[in-house]
Amino acid sequence: MSTTATPPVTRPERRVQIPARPPSPLGRRPAVAGTAAVAAVVAFGLAARFIAHSHLWLDEALTVNIARLPVREIPAALRHDGSPPLYYLLLHFWMMVFGSGTIAVRALSGLFSVACLPLAWMAGARLGGRRAAVGVLVLLAASPYAVQYATEARMYSMVMFLVLAGGLALARLLESPSRPAAIGVGLATGSLLLSHYWSGYLVAVVGALLLWAVRRDRAAGGAGVSPENNGPRRALVAIVCGAVPFLAWMPVFLFQARHTGAPWGAPGRGLRTVLDTVGVLVNGYKDVGPVPVLLLEALIGLAVFGRAVDRRRVELDLRGREPARTVALVTFGALALGIFASRLTGQAYAPRYAAMALPGVVVLAGLGVGVLADRRLRAVVLTVLVGYASLSILPIMRFERTQAPKVAAAIRASARPGDVVAYCPDQLGPSVSRLLPSGGLDQLTFPRALSPQLIDWIDYARVNKAATQPFADMLDGWAGVGHDVWLVWSPRYQVAGPKCGRLRAELADLRTEDELVKISNRVPEPMGLLRYRPAGSRSLGSVIAPAGHRRPWPL
Repeated sequence: MSTTATPPVTRPERRVQIPARPPSPLGRRPAVAGTAAVAAVVAFGLAARFIAHSHLWLDEALTVNIARLPVREIPAALRHDGSPPLYYLLLHFWMMVFGSGTIAVRALSGLFSVACLPLAWMAGARLGGRRAAVGVLVLLAASPYAVQYATEARMYSMVMFLVLAGGLALARLLESPSRPAAIGVGLATGSLLLSHYWSGYLVAVVGALLLWAVRRDRAAGGAGVSPENNGPRRALVAIVCGAVPFLAWMPVFLFQARHTGAPWGAPGRGLRTVLDTVGVLVNGYKDVGPVPVLLLEALIGLAVFGRAVDRRRVELDLRGREPARTVALVTFGALALGIFASRLTGQAYAPRYAAMALPGVVVLAGLGVGVLADRRLRAVVLTVLVGYASLSILPIMRFERTQAPKVAAAIRASARPGDVVAYCPDQLGPSVSRLLPSGGLDQLTFPRALSPQLIDWIDYARVNKAATQPFADMLDGWAGVGHDVWLVWSPRYQVAGPKCGRLRAELADLRTEDELVKISNRVPEPMGLLRYRPAGSRSLGSVIAPAGHRRPWPL
């Protein structure tokens, strides 16, 4: 008798499937509505990048005045200013075509900011697919920080553009090494270093990670790396080659590092400043509360550690997930490196220096949006963030950033040819003098008695501290008995503020004081205007100008 083995009975494996969402009775209307909403946000962001009713404030007016110089004189002017040259040269040629009006000079930054949007979409799509691309595009279009610097004649929008363009070129080079991609990485590196010095921290972190990758590949592959897998090595070479043009600027940079700096502010305070800067990158310069900051930080956490299981569940991996882990390391590593370097060297820090970190923050947040599998949840998150962002963007479009137009209007209304206009400190000069007539007034700045269009930042703190010249007597003597002295002043500047208060008191002892414009607490660049009429028949006196100074030329 034979027996036949009975095969074991096995049950089919049960697989957990995410139930398909039933088709909408409205057909494709939800998708169309989502596309329309994204288009509306982008349209709002585009318009906001070119609408600002404010006049130019200090940094913008000073930038325009330097860029208006002949090309051969710009490097020398920047030697006294403390910035690299690329943006100033671009703005110089831009103004040759479009003029130096407020709208014209800001439009260059606006165009750079608009050009960031398609690059942001490409970065999101490459790193996280279409859902992430939509998130990155919406968040950057509605970013108050990006809108702020799209409406300023400064280099920060260009820095954001170069970071995105360089990042895409670097990703392409690492994925598929090619000469065009290497050239793109080199051009972006050189342009960043010649646009803003804080870009150097970003380049340094990227270079360090590439060097680590090259050494890792060599250790894993023996003596060499195959041509098919030499992306990190080629990228490192491209960055080094791209930094070569900066060597020509190095003597000016070293002089600036020794003599200019930023004595007008306080250095970074370590981790606290990093966290505060993230808040500014999210909300801009208007505090609308913690909700958008916490929400964006949660999105970044999802991007780095999260993976969608289904529409309601997310799995966390505490080791981090690529590519968000590397993007976060580069972004926050560069930001922390710059802030801690500021603290060590005592150089001032301002959140605008973090422009090189904004693209990474937005890309990470967009990747976090992409982790959310539920379409409705993504829509709610983006709606909340855009709603809060609009509260910060609207003031950028509507509010004045400086009291310069009010001060200049009061001077134009009553000043006569031969009157003396003084600025204390000199940082008030560029924005006001831009709005005054080109002739008839003698204008000079405290403490160097120079023209108000430019500021000499060389040894700025030392010069202001040592300023003991009889500045009030000099102003009184220049104006004489037939003309008024106009003092544009503010006591709120770190270096010269107290001395400006003393200058006001000294002029009040010599002349009759009238306060025409009071200092406002609501304007980012506050300033007041005082008019000093002759007190009786005072003669010109013997003090006309201290030794080594000359009478300013009419402007």
